[in-house]
Order: sequence, then C-alpha cells, then structure tokens
Amino acid sequence: MLFKRQKSGTRLLIGAAIAFFVLNLILGLHRYYSFYATFDQGIFNQVFWNNLHGRFFQSSLSSSLSTNVVHSGEIPEVYYHRLGQHFTPALLLWLPIYALFPSPATLTVLQVTFVTAAGLVLYALARQYLTPAIAAMITASFYAANAVLGPTQSNFHDISQIPLFVFGLLLAMEKRWWWLFWLLAVLTLAVREDSGIVLFGVGFYLIASRRYPRIGLVVCTLSFGYMLLLTNAIMPLFSQDISRRFMLERFGQYADGPEASTLDIIWGMVSNPWRLIVELFTPFFGTIKYLIGQWLPLAFVPAVAPASWAIAGFPLLKLFLGQGQSVLAINIRYAMTVVPGLFYGAILWWAQHPRKFKPAFRRFWVICICLSLFFSFTSSASSLNRSFYFLLPDSFNPWVYISLPQQWRHVRQVRSLLNQIPADAGVSATTYIVPHLSSRREILRWPMLQLRNDAREVIEVEYAIADLWQLQQYQAAFNEERQLLQTSITTIDQLTNSQQYGIIDFRDGIILMQRGVASQPQAIAAWLTLRQQILKSKV
Repeated sequence: MLFKRQKSGTRLLIGAAIAFFVLNLILGLHRYYSFYATFDQGIFNQVFWNNLHGRFFQSSLSSSLSTNVVHSGEIPEVYYHRLGQHFTPALLLWLPIYALFPSPATLTVLQVTFVTAAGLVLYALARQYLTPAIAAMITASFYAANAVLGPTQSNFHDISQIPLFVFGLLLAMEKRWWWLFWLLAVLTLAVREDSGIVLFGVGFYLIASRRYPRIGLVVCTLSFGYMLLLTNAIMPLFSQDISRRFMLERFGQYADGPEASTLDIIWGMVSNPWRLIVELFTPFFGTIKYLIGQWLPLAFVPAVAPASWAIAGFPLLKLFLGQGQSVLAINIRYAMTVVPGLFYGAILWWAQHPRKFKPAFRRFWVICICLSLFFSFTSSASSLNRSFYFLLPDSFNPWVYISLPQQWRHVRQVRSLLNQIPADAGVSATTYIVPHLSSRREILRWPMLQLRNDAREVIEVEYAIADLWQLQQYQAAFNEERQLLQTSITTIDQLTNSQQYGIIDFRDGIILMQRGVASQPQAIAAWLTLRQQILKSKV
C-alpha cells in the first residue's frame, strides 16, 4: 500500500512537471514568435546582449524609461546603466547559456526552466516532512497557481529566479547545508533590489519559530541592511531612478516632494500610522480577492498556516502598502514573490495535520487546483500576456479577437520587413516588434526616434517600423492602442512631409521607414489608403 502511494506521488510529480514545462514552453515560444512578446522582453534581451559584448547592464530601451527622459525630457542613451532602475547582478549567472543561444527566445526557455526546476526543489523540500502523495499534491498546486502560471507565461523577468533560490535555501536549511544556505541567500539578494524582503521573511520565521534564531537575526540584518545600502548609496551612483521614479510611483503617498529614498518612505510610513493602516486594507475587496487567489491552489491551507504568514507576510505587506493596479494583480511577476512563503508554510501545516489528507479533502483540493487553472486561463487577457490570444478574445464588447491563421499571415509580412533592416542599424519599433530587434546597440520604442550614441552625439535612428495593423485591431477596446495609433498617424505625416524619413515599404498595415531617403510610390500609396481608412473609422 505504501509502495503504491509512493509510486502514485512520483507519477503525479513527473506528470505535473512535464506538463508544466512543455505547455508553458510551447505557449511562451509561440507568444514570442507570433509577435506577442512585448517591451520588457526586449529590455532584458538587450541587457543580455550588451552583457555578452562587455557593456554590462546597459540598455537604450531602459534609458527611454528613465527619470531623465520621462521627467526631464532628456534624450535616451545607449550607454545608460539599468542598474539604477533595478539592481540585477544574478542575471550574469545565465550569461554563458545566452552566449550559446543569443536570442530573446532563450530568455523564455530560461524562465520556464527556472520555474519548473523550482517545483522539483519544492517537492524535495516537501518530502522532508510529508509523504510522496501530499508532497506531489503541493507541487501540482505550485504548477497550477495563477501567481506562478501568469508570470511564467509573460515576458522574461528577474523575479522568476526567486522561487528556485528560496526553495533551495529552505531545503538547504532543512538539510543543514549551511554553505548552500548562505550562497542561495546571497543569490536571492542579487536577483533585484527588493528581493531582500522575501529573505527578510525567512529570517523572521527562523526567529519567531525559534528554530535558528541567531541565523534568523543575521538573515534579517543582512537583507534589510543590504536593501538600504543598495537603494540609498549604490543604485544612485548609476541614476536617480530609484528616488525620482520608482519609489514615488509605488509609494509616493508616503512622501512629500519630487523625490524620496527608501529611508524617506519608511519614515513616512512610521510617522503616519493611520495612513499606513488605510493603505494596508484598501481596497478591501481587492485585497481579499488577491489573498483568495494566492491561497486557492493550496486549498486555502496558507490562510491558517502560521509559517506562511511569517514568511510571505513581508512580501504581502510590500504589495498591500503600495499603490497602482499592478500590486494586486495576481497574474503578473510581483505575485511570485509571495509564493515561496505560502508553500513552505503549507508544508509545515501538513506535517502537523497529516490525517486531514482524507478522500473528501483530496477531492476539494483537486477542485481548487482546477479552479486555479481556469482562472489562470481566463485572466491571461487581462494580464496582457495574451498567451491564449488565439483562444480567448481580448474583449467581448467591443469584440476584439485575432485568430491563429490571421496572426501568422500577418507575422510573415512583419518578417519580410524586418529582413530589410540591417543587424547593426539603429531602429525604432512598436512594442510587439521591439523584442525581435533588441539584439543591437541602438533601439527605441516607437514613436521615439532620437538617442545619444556611444560618441555622446544625439542622432536619429536609421530605420523606423510600426505595426499599425496590430494597433488597429485593438484600438476599439484599448485606449493605449487607440492613442498610439493616432500619434503614429501624426508622426508619420510629419516625418514624410518634411522628407526626414521616407516610406520604403508598406505591407499588411506595417510601415517601414528609412531616414533621409525618398518614399517608394507604391509604399506611400498603400500608407495613404490605410490612413484614410483609420480616419474614416474614427469619424
């Protein structure tokens, strides 16, 4: 009987891991190759590409989002160091793999591999306390969690490393492999500037549970001190983005003035506890919905697991005290920081209540997993990762849906235009095209055209390509696409009328322009036809 349960647990583990890896890899690669990967995929690929060429963490795409450009109106720079926005040295670990396969698609493979491996480490961690059957169910819950599936199917992001590192750290703690524990603690801190909050939760648990209070105190001191040193002393050496942009965008309600450091934000929270309490519980129903979404794949066990609250409480606190729509979006990358604490707490709860694993509860747990999968699927459009764009309409009223054959016919036309752009030419491109052109030094998001090159000279990119067809499809339901489509018409008119850029090709609603050349008669005729259609539809 015991052997059968072990075999059943092993089959569930292997099946869940293989299904997760294969399906998410197919979806992720299809998303990229069918031109649905977006700007962030391009940013990370350009960072990797520049790292490969010895220009570490530089990115013209990141520069276009910097406070100097957004708030001060300066020109984006190709030599801008992204470390001023997000401090992510852990990405260097994967540079040898990227060197073998230098492509934006490689980042998708890496991300799916990170998360799949994290599930396997989670199983090994669960087996320190639980039977194979319960451990396999916990792992299946991980692979089915909306907070895991959504971020995995999205653009590459640095947070995808956190579950692997933190589950490995907790396993090392259980095994008393302290050299590995401290190595993974350092790697967790190296993921990005705020990953120390996750590590702080681990340290707090070690203190509160009295398992390793001295180690917990060191972990808390290390993580908190590192975050303060990094955000107040090291990152400002690269740019002022942390104080003038990111802290204000996320925690500006606790600050006064045009900039704020992490110390300013902490003081703003401490000095106004009433505002802190209000932010913590508002929006009330949105917060409850978020917690239910996080607990659902584990059949709500983390809600009653003290260790889950101890470890995941601090990442949750960071999200609940922030502002903006993304903090309570369970299917984007920030939600993944909460996952390790919830699952480790569930493991410890099951270790204390193994008799609860009865047929009735197992059936309830399976229902919860299925619901989590269903909500992950239905929320893919709202998260804008659009992995299931060919199955699920982006909008029902008004109707916005692009079929698979329709998109792939369009892809062939996009590629025919991309082939005309030299590999080393400066280029400006719309969001969905950016990742495919991001393995170069000079690239911007349309309609930006000017940047500062390595000679510190302000230049205009040589080529510009804009997928107006894609904007046309989505503009009926989405303001961002509608506004960009109108801006694109105005910009193209200005560039062509001034003969600053010429239209050298136009196919299926995609326009390709080159600086300083005359427009091709057929291309400009096709553009004017589409322009008239767009203006008529607006009326």
